[in-house]
Amino acid sequence: MTISDTHPEAERILTMLLRQVPVWRKLQMLGELNRTANQLALEGLQDIFPNATESELQRQLADLLLGPELAEKAYGSRQPQVKLKSER
Repeated sequence: MTISDTHPEAERILTMLLRQVPVWRKLQMLGELNRTANQLALEGLQDIFPNATESELQRQLADLLLGPELAEKAYGSRQPQVKLKSER
């Protein structure tokens, strides 16, 4: 059983409309969603690591998304660990 806060008729209409959207637009929407999710993740990381540079935050995000091992292969060794907000 699926829990939803959307009325079944509204869900039916949304599904019908989404089926009519061209593939290129669905991919564009997906890209926008991914960019938004990454931005939110970076903002969350900035709260955790307030003294981190933009590149350090990007690397933290890469570690989260790819895992530390693959991120190291893709981007090289990490710089010294930035301090957590609670470690100040």
